[in-house]
Amino acid sequence: MSYTKDEIVIPRNVEEEVKESYLRYSMSVIISRALPDVRDGLKPSQRRILFAMRQLNLSPGGKHRKCAKICGDTSGDYHPHGETVIYPTLVRMAQPWAMRYRLVDGQGNYGSIDGDPPAAMRYTEARLTHGSMALMEDLEKDTVDLIPNYDETKTEPVVFPAKFPNLLANGSSGIAVGMATNIPPHNLNELILATMLVLDNPATTIDQIMEVMPAPDFPTGGIICGYRGIKEAYHTGRGKITLRAVLRVEDQDNNPDKQRIVIDEIPYNISKGDLILKIADLVNNKNIPGISDLRDESDKDGMRIVLELKRGEIPDVTINQLFKFTDLQVTFGCNMLALDKGLPRTMNIKQFISAWIEHRIDVIRRRVRFELAKAEARAHVLEGYLKALDHLDAVVKLIRAAPNREVAKTELMAVYHLSDRQANAVLDLRLYQLTGLEREKIENEYQELLAKIAHYRSVLASEMLVRGIIKDELNELKKHHSSDRKTKIIAAEGEFNIEDLIPDLPVIITISEDDYIKRMPIDAFREQRRGGQGVMGVEMKKETDVLKDIYVASMHDYLLIFTTLGRCYWLKAWEVPEGGRRTKGKPLINLLEDIRPEEKIATVLRVKNFEDVSSILLATRQGVVKKTELSAFSSPRKKRGVCNQHRRRR
Repeated sequence: MSYTKDEIVIPRNVEEEVKESYLRYSMSVIISRALPDVRDGLKPSQRRILFAMRQLNLSPGGKHRKCAKICGDTSGDYHPHGETVIYPTLVRMAQPWAMRYRLVDGQGNYGSIDGDPPAAMRYTEARLTHGSMALMEDLEKDTVDLIPNYDETKTEPVVFPAKFPNLLANGSSGIAVGMATNIPPHNLNELILATMLVLDNPATTIDQIMEVMPAPDFPTGGIICGYRGIKEAYHTGRGKITLRAVLRVEDQDNNPDKQRIVIDEIPYNISKGDLILKIADLVNNKNIPGISDLRDESDKDGMRIVLELKRGEIPDVTINQLFKFTDLQVTFGCNMLALDKGLPRTMNIKQFISAWIEHRIDVIRRRVRFELAKAEARAHVLEGYLKALDHLDAVVKLIRAAPNREVAKTELMAVYHLSDRQANAVLDLRLYQLTGLEREKIENEYQELLAKIAHYRSVLASEMLVRGIIKDELNELKKHHSSDRKTKIIAAEGEFNIEDLIPDLPVIITISEDDYIKRMPIDAFREQRRGGQGVMGVEMKKETDVLKDIYVASMHDYLLIFTTLGRCYWLKAWEVPEGGRRTKGKPLINLLEDIRPEEKIATVLRVKNFEDVSSILLATRQGVVKKTELSAFSSPRKKRGVCNQHRRRR
C-alpha cells in the first residue's frame, strides 16, 4: 500500500485497537441503551417515547392517539432506530402484568399474559398516565438539562424531574455488554414510607427500611418465600428471591372424593400459555401422574387455571411436583445495577432511595430558582408601574411631549430612574390600567410577589425546607396513586418438605407378576365376622397375571427396587399411586426414571430406615454372591438407579 507524503502512519497493536474499540462500544451500549438512570428509572428509549407523547399533548384526560403516530414522532425526532424497535418498548409500558404502575394508558390489543403478541401499531392507541405525567412535571421550569437531539433540530431532556420514584416502583431489566440489570418493582405506599424515613434521618439503616418496605411487590402477585434473598439484595444489591404461584385446593362439586388444584396467580414475567403447555407435557410424559385434566378458566375477572386430580391423589404431592418441574416456582435474581452520574453502579436499596432524594433536591432548587427569577422579574416591572402611577400626570405629560418611543423611554429612565424593562412596560400600559381599581390590583400583586420571593429565598437557604417539599409531594402521590400489596411474603424458606404434610399411616402395597404396583389404605379390608364371605382383594390385569409380592408398610417407608441389570432404585411408599381393590395399579417402571428398555424388576425390599445395622445379600444366576451394608443404599439420586454390583457375569 502506498501513502502520500502528507499521511502519517502510526503502528498499532491489533489487540490494543480491538480492546479499545470494544470498550467504547460497550460503554455506549451501557449508557445509551440498556441500563436505566437511577434518577428517573428510565432507559433512553423509554424517556424519548414519553417525551414525544408529552410533545403531542397526550395527557391522561385527553384523547388517545395512534401508536403509529407516537412511534413515528419518537423515531423521527429523538430515537432514530425505526418504529418497529420503539413499539415493543411502548407496549411494555402499557401492560399491567409487566409494569407495577403503568406509564402508558393503552387502548386496543396490547397482548396478554398468555404470551399473545400485541396488535400492529396502526390499530392501537395510547396516552400518558398520571404516573408518567408526574415523571415529567416541571420539565418546562429549567429543572433538568436539555441536550440537542441526534440531528440538532430539537432538544430533549437528559433525565426527567421524576416526582414519581419510578425506578424502585416499576423496577427495570436490561442486558448490556458485560453486565445486566434486574431490579424488582415495589409497592408505592411502602416505597414512600421508606423514602420518608431517609428524608427525616439520612442515617436510617437498611433494616429500618425493611420494616416499612419488607420486600418487592410484583404486578402479577405471587408469594415470596423467605427473607434471606431479600436481605442480600437490599444490603448488597445482589440476591436471589424465590417466587411462587398462588395455589389452593378445593373439592370437586360433583365428586367429593376428588380434588382440584386452582392456580390464581403466577410468578412475575412468566407466560401463562407457556406454563400451561409445560404442565400438559409433564402430565403426558407421566412426570406428574396425579393430574387427570387441565383447564384454563381465566377471564376478565382474574386468572384461574384448574388442575383436576385423580382419585386418591395427595394434592400436596402434586403441588410439590409442580413447583419442582414448572415455572410455578422461579428464582428472581436481583441485580440492582443502574447509571449513577453516567456510570454503571451496583447499589443497595438505601443508595437507590438516597440517589432519588438527591436528584429531587437538585430539581426543587432549580425549580425554585426559576420561580424566583420569574417572580423577581415580574416584581421589577410592577415597581416601574408603581413609580409611574405615583407620578401619573407628569409621566403622561412627558410621554405626550416626546417625539417618539425611544425618546420617551430615554427620558423616563433618566427622570424616574427606571430600567430599560420598566420603561418599556410603562410605555406598554393601557389606559384602563390607570384607574384606581387597577392600581390596587397592581399593589396587591406586588405584595404577593414580595412574599413569594422571601419564601423562595428561604427555601434555597434551607435544605430542611427542600426535604419538607419532597415529603409534601410524596404525600400527594400517595393520595392519588395508593394501591394494596399484591405479593405476599411467607417466612418459610428452603425446599418444601412434603413428608411433613403426609401422615405416616399403615398401607398395603401389592405388586403383580407383570410388575403392576398400587397402594391401598389398610382399612380397605374391613374386619369380617365368623362365617363371612371374602371380599375382592386384588384384581389382576389378565388371567395369566398373579400376585407376586404384598407388603404392609407405612407411608414414610422406602421401597428398594433392584433390577436385572444390577441397579437399585428407591421410592417412598407415599409416591406409589393409590388404588382401590378392583384397580389394576400402574406399571412400576413408569414410576422410575432413567430405566432402560431391557431392564426388568428383580425384587423389591421394604425398608423403614437406613440406620439399622443390616446387610443385603445379592446373588447372580451363576452363583456369585455379595453382602452390602444397608446404609450404602441410603442416598441414591431420586428414583434413578445406582449400580450395586459388577455385571461381568450374570
